[in-house]
Amino acid sequence: MTSRFPLDSLATPALPCIVPDGVFDAFGWCASERLEWGRAPDRPFDLTSAITSANPPGMVFVVGAGARGDRMAFLPRELAALHAPGMGFGDELALAPWGIDDATDGLYEHRARPSDHLWLVAQSLASLFWGLHDWAHFHNHGPFDRRAWTELQCDVSALGWLDLNRTTIGIDEAAWERARHEVLEVARARFAEEEEEEAFDASFYDAARVRALVGR
Repeated sequence: MTSRFPLDSLATPALPCIVPDGVFDAFGWCASERLEWGRAPDRPFDLTSAITSANPPGMVFVVGAGARGDRMAFLPRELAALHAPGMGFGDELALAPWGIDDATDGLYEHRARPSDHLWLVAQSLASLFWGLHDWAHFHNHGPFDRRAWTELQCDVSALGWLDLNRTTIGIDEAAWERARHEVLEVARARFAEEEEEEAFDASFYDAARVRALVGR
């Protein structure tokens, strides 16, 4: 992958499925390994923005040169500069934020490895969490019939990867703990929205349980 600014390589090892059978129809169809991540070197990384259910600003998956041909036309694309202003992008394309679900389906259907075609721009801990969350989606296809459980798997994957890469990202224990508690509340609200409060088990988000999944 090429970029106008340095990229960090984040370890995103494949994790076991922790949700009930049938939530995913192709869990781990493509083994996750690493995600290339870029941020502007002349701007501070935002550790203060809260993680909520809203899409964070400044997060976008940039389309690599190898994904610009007709073979990858299924990826919904827009100019990266529209979604990551001030980052020095010119005519580079990015996955349209509204096209995450379509991209998840398309990558699976075409058996296109996400790491061969996409890298992430994220300027805050909140946007990096959601980028990692979507990265989990890209590798574990589900029909999305059970949204709360599908998202739980991706939440926990993203939290585990955040902790695994704390040194590279530059976050401390307190920042990770705050993120973990915020994600837990987002998950709790999802189960409530789907009237599955009784099925929600907050222990999935326990720090020790999350870390165990990534061998910490």
